[in-house]
Amino acid sequence: MKYRVEKDSLGEKQITAESYYGIQTLRGKENFEITKRGISRQMIKALATVKKAVAAANASFDFIDEKKAKAIMLSCDEILNGRLHGQFITDLIQGGAGASMNMNANEVIANRANEMLGGKKGVYDLVHPIDHVNFGQSTNDVIPTAGKIALIRQTKKLIVELKKLSNSCSIKGKDFYDVIIPSRTHLQMDVPMRLGEIFDAFACVFTRDIKRLEKTIESLYEINISINLEDNPKYVKKVVSNIAKFTGEPFKSPKNFYDCTRNLDGFMELSSALKILAVNLSKTCNDIRLMASSSLSSTPEINIPNVHPCSTNMPNRVIPAIPEMVNQVAFFIMGCDVTVTKAAEAGQLEINVFEPVIFMTLLDALNYLRRAIRTLKEKTIDGITANKEECAKLIENNNSLITTLIPYLGYNETISIANEALSSNKNIYDIVLERSLLSEEKLNEILDKHNLSFKNEK
Repeated sequence: MKYRVEKDSLGEKQITAESYYGIQTLRGKENFEITKRGISRQMIKALATVKKAVAAANASFDFIDEKKAKAIMLSCDEILNGRLHGQFITDLIQGGAGASMNMNANEVIANRANEMLGGKKGVYDLVHPIDHVNFGQSTNDVIPTAGKIALIRQTKKLIVELKKLSNSCSIKGKDFYDVIIPSRTHLQMDVPMRLGEIFDAFACVFTRDIKRLEKTIESLYEINISINLEDNPKYVKKVVSNIAKFTGEPFKSPKNFYDCTRNLDGFMELSSALKILAVNLSKTCNDIRLMASSSLSSTPEINIPNVHPCSTNMPNRVIPAIPEMVNQVAFFIMGCDVTVTKAAEAGQLEINVFEPVIFMTLLDALNYLRRAIRTLKEKTIDGITANKEECAKLIENNNSLITTLIPYLGYNETISIANEALSSNKNIYDIVLERSLLSEEKLNEILDKHNLSFKNEK
């Protein structure tokens, strides 16, 4: 294997000749072998977007030669198109506030730009990682800006999947509108309701999650890029407008650059919204598992698709494997929120050095939730069917209907009927007629299962 030698303030190191990363990237990899995972694809593209935007501004202000700027921008375009991602080798968790991550981008872009201009990797005589690629920036503005770009993009992808899930629940709400089931409180049967209303409720909570996520995106649009040159507002405005142009997002400079650097409450807002979504997803899956189980009645009220091999000792069971998976993803997301909260709180003075773990955690959370939601929709929600005959039997034998008779028979009489129903295993309908307390016509009117359920407009 062929090597080249690069130098920095700590000495020399051998680097494989074909590598586009340089000595500071290699030091970062050697120092932080923690997760054994390289920078995420979303973060790599976001870094390339920042470097491209700043290079374009530097050229327009004659801060660097136009030829060099174009080579830098072309290198960034290659990265945005999926090339050279294997050259981003620093660990997701790293000290130095993400300096190794930033230098990884600087060195890869510089070496590719040098190659385009006829130079050699590791020489940096034409394009330098710091003097040219990183001109007008520092780790303290590049990393949070790139992080916000990546988070906004992934949040929007999550919202797309969440809208599909909410729509799927709404469709089931319409499909099951005429299926009447007993509601349940304290895991006991209660008054009748429409099965469709349960799925409408699922759709409602996910709609609120969507609005919550959309609101958190707005808090991420302020970026502190080029904070070191804030005394040149025209330059800063150009950099920010370039980022807005290249991303299609309305990024803007903050009212106070130092507030944007010191305080990370925007990331906590996103983390909190993801935690709430995880709780809502887990609660929904718990309800689906209960309705699809034989623990509440002899036959489940709903059937979920059988997508997983049956258990080894009970071959006839349909295992709710997909909802169980979503539950576990939700547990992970709840833990992620603790990590983000602690990392945001632990920053000191003008910088928060813990942003790498924040971005790793949030990007993982966004990706896991998106995949879990897609799987839940496609492999469970879309295929749910109702056991209409079983639901009808449950309503007919539902002694909780006794509560509807109180206005007509009084509390003491209804309690007497309820006690007889429990002791004799009769239903309240027969007992009322046997006692000649109401006419059959009147009783049918009162106990009409469709009249007793909520009547939401469709």
